[in-house]
Parts: sequence; C-alpha cells; structure tokens
Amino acid sequence: MTIRLPQLLASSVVRGTQLGESHGGLYLIDLQQGRAELKLDWNRNDIDFSGRGGDRGLRGIAFYDSHILVASNEQLLILDQSFQVQETYSNPFLQHCHEIHVASDHVYLTSTGFDSLLAFDLKSRRFVHGFHLGVERDELRLRYFDPSAVAGPLPSRRFHLNSVHATDAGVWFSGLHTPWLLHTNGRDLKLAAALPPGTHNAQPYNDGVLYNDTTAERVCFQTGSQLIQLPLPRFAREQVLNIDRFESNVARAGFGRGLCVLPNGWIAAGSSPSTITIYDLQARQRVAQVNLSMDVRNAIHGLAVWPGAR
Repeated sequence: MTIRLPQLLASSVVRGTQLGESHGGLYLIDLQQGRAELKLDWNRNDIDFSGRGGDRGLRGIAFYDSHILVASNEQLLILDQSFQVQETYSNPFLQHCHEIHVASDHVYLTSTGFDSLLAFDLKSRRFVHGFHLGVERDELRLRYFDPSAVAGPLPSRRFHLNSVHATDAGVWFSGLHTPWLLHTNGRDLKLAAALPPGTHNAQPYNDGVLYNDTTAERVCFQTGSQLIQLPLPRFAREQVLNIDRFESNVARAGFGRGLCVLPNGWIAAGSSPSTITIYDLQARQRVAQVNLSMDVRNAIHGLAVWPGAR
C-alpha cells in the first residue's frame, strides 16, 4: 500500500545574518513531491542581531480555527492562510520563545528567557497564565504568576525551556537543562520521563517520550526499557555552504530541532542545514527527505502538519 505523505509547515532561523538580510521564514513543504515553497520571508529591520540566535527567524508553529500561529523571539504572530500577519501580541515576560502548542482555546508558549511558560487565551486575545520553573531547597518548583502584572520572574535561562505539549490532561514541557520531561496540571509538578541533556521538542507519545537528542544528532523514542534511535542526516563537508566561516561559533551541521508526528504514525524531524527527514519509527528507517538549504546557518526550528483550507 502506498502511503500519501501530508504537507508540512516549517519555520527556520538563519544564524549570522546582518541587517537587511533574510533571517528565517516559513516554508510550505510538499513531501509527496519533495518540494518546498517559501511563504513568508522574515527580513525585518527592527530586530536585535546580537548573539547566536538573537531575535532572528521564526520559531514554534500551531494552528487555531483558520489561523496560523507562529512565535518570533518576543511575539505571538497570528496569520491568515495567505501568510499575511493579521495580529501580533507581546508580553514583558515573553523572551526567546521557542515552541508553542494549542489546547482548549489556549496557546502555550515557552519563554526561554524567563524559564517560564505563558498561556495566551485565543478567545479573549490576552495572556492569562504564567508558570515559572525554579529551584527551592534543591527541588524543582513551578510557581504561578500573572503575566499581566508588573511583578513577575526575573530573566533567567537556567533550564533553557524550549518544548511544550498541551492537552486537556495538562502541560508537558522541558528544556536543554531539564533531565526530565515535566508535567503540570496547573497545580502540581511531576517528572514524566527521563531525558538526556541537550534535547528539543520532547513530547509524550504512545506511552513514552519522543524527542530530538540534539547533542547526539539523533531522534529518539523511549518507552519503558526500549529506546529507538534514528540518526539525523549527515552531509559531506564540501556539500555544506559557509561551514568554514560559521561552524565553530555560530552554527553547526547536524543540529536537530523541529519534530512532529504525521497522521500515519511516521514522524518528521528537522536538522541543519535545513532538512526535513521522514522516519518510520517502528521500522526504524528513513523513508523521505527534503532539503531547503545547504547553508550551515539555515536551521529548521518549528514543524507542523499543514491542515490546509478549512
């Protein structure tokens, strides 16, 4: 039986760019045809270009009603299906946002710069909840705060929170420096699954946890004592553009970020230089691959199954 692959929407970050250059965008990817189309070129001139990532590029992706939700560094963008930005929302406690996820008319955002999660009510169009991860007496603590208030958590990237997944059963989240996938029901904090250091896109899946092991350049699925490991694609050094200029301190090939589950149970994973790879998790094999750029600075950030016109 031939399995038809869906379309994906991918966001990208281009590291090391200068003022006036493109520093990321949104791509609609036809996996069946192996083609990608740039739908939004994010080349604004009012961003902070300092640091490795700075304010560059577009981040997490989600969908709500007929709208596309996309995170930039300090904003939630709401687009129509023609990829025109219709609304933007910011918050003093939203900084270096990575992934986002929609559940129950709310979008949950990782505020990496504050070691926090924010919840944005999509009906009232306002930030309504905040949760800050900290340590008290050598134990992890999740503290509620009001994102509309003046007082709140101080800037912090101790845990580098980058992943969030929400359902009616609560919110799962993690970061580069959380050795666990964490879960909260809004009151309690629980350790849901162990993670190695340096992960992205950790999420519950089929009684286990699915994640990008970015440090080890692989995608992993862990359930019980079973660990499925799928290597990210590698390219010959001479195939990768700008690798000699930027790899040491700006970007690196094989950086894994961006992960979503396809309707047939296969998974799509992003890596740099910007490549989307489709894996059959159970067969433990690669089944398709689409490359957007061979520039080492160009990295996938968010991945989501495109819902199409509704």
